[in-house]
Amino acid sequence: MSVLTLHDRDITVQYVLIIHEVEDYPAWKTIFDGAINIRKDAGEISYQLLKYDRDPNSIVHLYRWLSLENARTFFESPTLVEIRKKAGVKAPKFIYLEEIENGVL
Repeated sequence: MSVLTLHDRDITVQYVLIIHEVEDYPAWKTIFDGAINIRKDAGEISYQLLKYDRDPNSIVHLYRWLSLENARTFFESPTLVEIRKKAGVKAPKFIYLEEIENGVL
C-alpha cells in the first residue's frame, strides 16, 4: 500500500485509471497541461500518461490522488465535462482504485 507523508501525517494514496480516445492528441495535451492547477487544487498528486502502441489517440491515464471522493467529485463536475468536450475526449471510462499491495522486483 502506498503511503504518502504530508504535513507530518501519513495518507493512503488512492488511484484513478482513465481510458479514452481523443480526436487529436496534441490538441488534447494542450488542454490537459492547461488544467494542471485545477487538478492539483482538487487533490491530484501525480499522473502517468500512456498511449496504445498502435493508436496514439487512445490514451490511458493513471493518477494518484489524496482521496477517491475528491477525485470523483472533480472528474464528474460540470466543469470537467465541458473541458473534456472541448478537448475532444470520446467516451471516457473512469476506474477508481484502492491499492492492495505494491512491490519492486
